[in-house]
Formats: sequence, structure tokens, C-alpha cells
Amino acid sequence: MFRMKTLALSAALVGGIALAGAAQADSAKPMAGANDNLNATYWMQKSVEYKASTMAAYALAKLRLDQALADKSWTAVSEPGNGYKDLPPAVILDVDETVLDNSDYQAWMVATGNHFSGKTWDAYVKTETSRVIPGSLDFITYAASKGVTVYYVSNRTGNLEEATRKNLKALGYPIEEAYDTVLLKKEKEEWKSSKKGVRRAHVAKDHRVLLLIGDNLGDFVDGYKGDRAKEYSSNKSHWGKDWIMLPNPTYGSWEAASFGFDYKKPSDQKRSEKTNKLSIWKQ
Repeated sequence: MFRMKTLALSAALVGGIALAGAAQADSAKPMAGANDNLNATYWMQKSVEYKASTMAAYALAKLRLDQALADKSWTAVSEPGNGYKDLPPAVILDVDETVLDNSDYQAWMVATGNHFSGKTWDAYVKTETSRVIPGSLDFITYAASKGVTVYYVSNRTGNLEEATRKNLKALGYPIEEAYDTVLLKKEKEEWKSSKKGVRRAHVAKDHRVLLLIGDNLGDFVDGYKGDRAKEYSSNKSHWGKDWIMLPNPTYGSWEAASFGFDYKKPSDQKRSEKTNKLSIWKQ
């Protein structure tokens, strides 16, 4: 069963009532019906395999960081610009399911039968209860200790910056105070797109970007809605070197690609389109 905190949060998101008084009432509610995301969410919350996977990714990131610091020609961006070798070093990380664990929100959707919405997502983020992705805090504090500026480039929207910063700080993640290193979608007019290329370029203008770390193809390239297999294969020299991918089986552009990024399609149709794309054993 899900933790009491998650059940309390569920009641708050659905009914808008206080978290403190919601847990007991909500605990009596029956579990929602079968949900495609149950196994994936349970794996992220409860399995040691997930923790081992993220720890391994960040252990690799540490090794690559040291290599990158020793090699002035090392860069994780395709067009670093003239003079990039002499710029101060930085790393760029996604936030959700890369640095912060939001699986309680996924569990709320599984337990209640609800779907993602901006309203409930904003409410969840503002609770500032996201947790540490195993390995991320150790890596980020290590990078900061080496004089590397850490940028958090997320598709959380600009109205969530205060809550995001507070959540990160409360968990011990270093955040630069002299200038903005938490770059969110719609924070500026030129950042209104979910594509992160403009924000990556913003960082690369003043820094030598050593690593990109994320859980989604869009954390590395803007062509995540196009020929994804081509994007993957044409960038294979980056994977595990200066681009580090973390596992996320609960959501992402990989899922939306299966139904053409048309979120208005009925759930049964989305499920059918996914099934039709599977490679199935023929007896």
C-alpha cells in the first residue's frame, strides 16, 4: 500500500481539503481499477533495481565529469561556439525523475484513477515534497565542489520556480544565488517551448557544458517528436560519455510517441496503438 503521505496528498489534490485531515478519510477509499502505470510506479518506488540503476548512472557521471575537466576540448553540446575551451565549466540536468523523485504523484494517479493535469501537477509541486533520486545529490555536490556550475533545465513552468527552488534547497542541492541556474519553461518568452535547445544554448553561451543528464530524449535533443530512432543512433557517440540517461518507465516522450503525441485520443485507443507497435512472439 502507498504511504500515508501519498494518500493524504491524494485527498488534497482531489478535494482541495487540508492534508492533515485527509489521510484517515482517504485510507478507507477502495483502490482504483487496473492501471497501466502500476508496475512502473511500484518499480520506481520500491525496487532496489531502480535505485541501483540511478546510482550506476550517477557513478558513471562522476567519472565522466573528471575526464571532462581534464580535457579542455570536451563539450556536451553540438555547437559550443568559439572560445568555449576557456569558459567556466557547467553541467545541465533535467529535474523531474532526474534529480527529483515525483513518484508520489504517479502513485496518486494509479491509486485514484486520475490522469495528469496541470492543475493537480502544480498542486503537487507546491507541496515541495519531491524526494532525491538516488545518486543525484552525491553527484551534484561533487560537481559543485569541483567548481562546476550546476544548471537545472526543466519543463516545469515558470510559476513553479519558487516551489522548485525551495524543494531543491531543502534536500541539499546547491543552487547558485548570484544568477539564475533554474531554467524553467515559459520563464521567459523565448523559453515557452518544451524544446530545451534554446535554454541549453543559453547555458553554453557562457559555459563549457561538460555533461547533459536526463531521463527523456528531449533532455538532449529537440527532435524527440520526429524520427526518434534516428536521433538515438546518430548521437550514439554521446550516450554514456557526455550524455547520461536515467530510467523512467512511468512517463515521457517515448510513451507519447506511441500515439502520435495526440493526448486527446481515448485511453483505449492509445493502449491499442501501443499494443500494435509491439514485437510479439509468434507461436
